[in-house]
Amino acid sequence: MTLQVTSTSELAAFVARTRFSDLPDDVKQTLPGLLIDYFRVASVGRHAPWVAKYRNGLSGSMGKPQASLLYSHERADVVRAAGVNGVIAGSLEWDDTHVGAMLHPGVVVWPAALAVGEKTGATGAELLGAVAAGYETIVRIGLSVQPAHFKRGFQSTSTCGVFGAAAAAAKLLGLDETGIRNALGIATSYAGGVTQFFLSGSEVKRIHAGKAAAAGVEAALFAAAGLSGPPDAIEGRQGFANALAGAFDPSAISNGLGTKWQLLRLQMKPHAVSARVLAAAEAAEILVREGLRADDIETAVIGVPSVIVGRLTNNDPRDIQQAQMSSPFAVAMALALTRPNGDPLILGFDECEAALMRADVRELSRKITCVVDPEIEALSTTEYVAARLTVVTKSGDTRKALVPVPMGAPERPMRAPELLARFKTMTRGIIEEAALDDWVARIGQMDAPHWAQGVMNLHAGEGRS
Repeated sequence: MTLQVTSTSELAAFVARTRFSDLPDDVKQTLPGLLIDYFRVASVGRHAPWVAKYRNGLSGSMGKPQASLLYSHERADVVRAAGVNGVIAGSLEWDDTHVGAMLHPGVVVWPAALAVGEKTGATGAELLGAVAAGYETIVRIGLSVQPAHFKRGFQSTSTCGVFGAAAAAAKLLGLDETGIRNALGIATSYAGGVTQFFLSGSEVKRIHAGKAAAAGVEAALFAAAGLSGPPDAIEGRQGFANALAGAFDPSAISNGLGTKWQLLRLQMKPHAVSARVLAAAEAAEILVREGLRADDIETAVIGVPSVIVGRLTNNDPRDIQQAQMSSPFAVAMALALTRPNGDPLILGFDECEAALMRADVRELSRKITCVVDPEIEALSTTEYVAARLTVVTKSGDTRKALVPVPMGAPERPMRAPELLARFKTMTRGIIEEAALDDWVARIGQMDAPHWAQGVMNLHAGEGRS
């Protein structure tokens, strides 16, 4: 019996044939920066309260010590390690983003690949090839079902993420095309994650990346054990796309698969806020560096595209999650926290949390409104959002700043050296700079066996790696 060529089988064949040595140079050069960014984000997330709750929930069930937990000497089985590390890195709104696919691929794919790579003793080349395939899988599936998937109430880092984790894990487990297809088919039964938290609050979004990473690894392990999955699990009549989106564009998966790399179209985040509010925060930083003072502001207007109106325009957030999803609050933070002649502004989770408790920042946020701006609408794309900030001072002066493309967007990428510099700034006093330099050198040793174990050997608070 010959199986019909489906989107699921197309992806399985792509993952099976992907090798690091065959990747285009720009993809090879991008991957180390994505890894640095994953560790950068995780360096802050390791102390988040929900990480402790997640680990407490797993107490006594961490399994055999097969893979490392980030920034510690602790180890767990590959499924739990992927889950914990995904929660550590994927809970701060600081992770790499594909705006069109509406998801965060790195915080699902890296924890899955590094955990399985430790178990198998993979080289750097083997692991990065699997990661590239995992990124492409999660992003292309996301693109194939958006925006209908989001409109149904699903968070695609969780739902689509399981496929990217399964692809990378299956590749590192040495599965052939059939085995990888089975892993993707099994992963479909793990795909879930609703967005009611946007409306009602809660911490559940903070575990979505970890849940997807762990489930993807588990799906790959079941496939390696011989369990089968539907060969048309993604596009079938009752498959992932029809069940969870009701709309499906197979061309988003097939067009340019293996030649046009979506991981080159990521938005990297200088701040721990929604990718769609980065341009507005940058506009505020520009005005402060031009001499504007936060306490001299009477009113402010952010010109935005219609796509963010409602969900990202609340100027009076009630909790940290809403604050990270608020364009007015991001602008208020940038106006209040930018030093005119200081280092580049970094709005991390701690800054967001502290700003939420500051009366001056909250008052400033309430002075800021968002309006749909036709020029900003035209400048914005499926991959990034532009912004215009117009401020009226108490003396009646008007100040304006336009950011057509935010820092970190594909057209203004943050390369590995800049990401490393930000990483060093964020971990100053926690990890010695020399230790980070040694760690980067280990990343470059692509042919070394047990590469993942060497990369995971980076410990915070010890002054050494």
